[in-house]
Amino acid sequence: MKNLIRAAAFLRPYAPQVIASLLTLLILTGLNLLIPRIIQAVIDDGLLRRDSAYLIRSALLLFGLGVVSALLGLINRYASEWVAAHVGYDLRNRMYDHIQYLPFAYHDHAQSGQLISRCIEDVRAIEKFAGSSIPELARFLLLLTGILAVMFSANAQLALVALLPMIPLIWMTANFGAKIGKLFFEVDQAVGEVSNRLQENVTGVQVVRAFAREEYEIARFQSANMDVFHKWVRVIDEWAKIMPTTNWLIAIGTMLILFFGGNMVMEGTITVGAVVAFNAYLLMMGEPAQALTGLVNAGGEAAAGAQRVFEVLDTEPDIKSGKEAAVLSVLKGEVEFENVSLKYQDEKIRSLTGIDLKVAQNKIVALIGPTGSGKTSLVNLIPRFYDATSGVVRVDGHDVRGVELTSLRKQIGIVLQTSLLFSDTIRANLAYGRPEATGEEIIAAAKAAQAHEFIIGFTKGYDTIVGERGVTLSGGQRQRVAIARALLMNPRILILDDSLSSVDTQTEKLIQSALDVLMEGRTTFVIAHRLSTVRRADMILVMDKGRIVERGTHAELLAAGGLYKEIHDLQLIQREEAPPDARPLPGEKPINENAIYASKSDSG
Repeated sequence: MKNLIRAAAFLRPYAPQVIASLLTLLILTGLNLLIPRIIQAVIDDGLLRRDSAYLIRSALLLFGLGVVSALLGLINRYASEWVAAHVGYDLRNRMYDHIQYLPFAYHDHAQSGQLISRCIEDVRAIEKFAGSSIPELARFLLLLTGILAVMFSANAQLALVALLPMIPLIWMTANFGAKIGKLFFEVDQAVGEVSNRLQENVTGVQVVRAFAREEYEIARFQSANMDVFHKWVRVIDEWAKIMPTTNWLIAIGTMLILFFGGNMVMEGTITVGAVVAFNAYLLMMGEPAQALTGLVNAGGEAAAGAQRVFEVLDTEPDIKSGKEAAVLSVLKGEVEFENVSLKYQDEKIRSLTGIDLKVAQNKIVALIGPTGSGKTSLVNLIPRFYDATSGVVRVDGHDVRGVELTSLRKQIGIVLQTSLLFSDTIRANLAYGRPEATGEEIIAAAKAAQAHEFIIGFTKGYDTIVGERGVTLSGGQRQRVAIARALLMNPRILILDDSLSSVDTQTEKLIQSALDVLMEGRTTFVIAHRLSTVRRADMILVMDKGRIVERGTHAELLAAGGLYKEIHDLQLIQREEAPPDARPLPGEKPINENAIYASKSDSG
């Protein structure tokens, strides 16, 4: 309930519309309360006096009330649904905006399918409750108040008798509400899991086809879908128990009115019209009373949805700009790590330990090492994707935790190991970091990244729509677009996270020659496995188990005769022995660099 009350705060901007809806509902309720009184008057006065003119006037009055009630009902419905649509719009925007600023650590553990379900299904449940159920609940309360006032003013004794069945109905509804909220939370979790399975399957469709695992994925989805089915059946089971009881209790109320009211008529203490009016009031209250269980059902679903929505909204971003964060001007590009360590959430060992590193502006730093050695973790601390567990990361002498994030990240260009493009034009993807870039600047960046030639090869050129995640482009093409996207930002610090891994040797040479020029005048961090990519770096860092185990230039590391030289020699031998564009033969194993690192560590 507390989460529904919190969700009600989203109604505040639409207070005038809410008040208008309530006013129309109040008038509508008053008109409905007149109808049984008119019927009573028709029976007690018109029929007994055989006054046909009175009957005609009463019929016309009822017709007029019906027309006005229909118009007011239309206005009320439109106003309430209008408010509900805006509440849903605001909630989805709030959710999406909040997700944009949640830290990488949150997304490392969150399931994207669950987030999608919360943004769509759970918000829809709240929107539906605000648009339909809240007006119905308000109508029920207004009717109940009006009917009680009218019935007790007319005959308190008969009113008490008529309302006796309402006591167990209210008790049953309260118990139903307590159960249904928990059941709907389980349903929402199960629906989120179905959404997650679907999202994973669509994203990984190529892997599924490649390993012929269609039947396995179908079985996994059916299992999750069956879980939703069983949880829904539990909701339906609770619903089925209470609905017949509600009808039965309303029928008992009618029976009591006819029995006790009939005796009162025979005793002369009440008129026939009054008994009919009492029964009409009870039936009038019975309709929303029967719908009350449905309202509680919708309320339980909305409460469960609100709980899941606020679980996300209540997650405070760990990484954000402080109130007094310094806005960085144009960076020089100096980067420093002072005794930096990093341990990710839920991991037992540190990913980085005791990193001390100082990089002057406009220098190129290359990082090599086995998978999991901490290369990506180290560069992720520069744009503050994560915060160091201990130690300090500085850019131009500023602790990155004390600077405004946007002013920092706007000056850092990043090309990730896995290039992600959005379902948009190539031009829009290239200008993603600089939407204001001119056409000439976009083309210049594409040429520098060796992407221009294949782009103009498309029928629509730069206006070609790429598929979701850029699947219509090859891996190398996606990578070159991603490089051009980073270069277009003209960043002071450039991070290339194994960005040449998806291009062939010829394309790598073309891009590398362009990068040699483009790296001038900016500080660059390059993560790569091919030593040919890093040999011209000003400093090469060899990492292992979260530490820097060797550092120096290409010549210095070769002269030192350590791990770097061993990897260099093995790659050199492989290139000399393999024919151009040769692939490993069947049964032939490529050089396992991780095994080399491990053997070196064991022997050392």
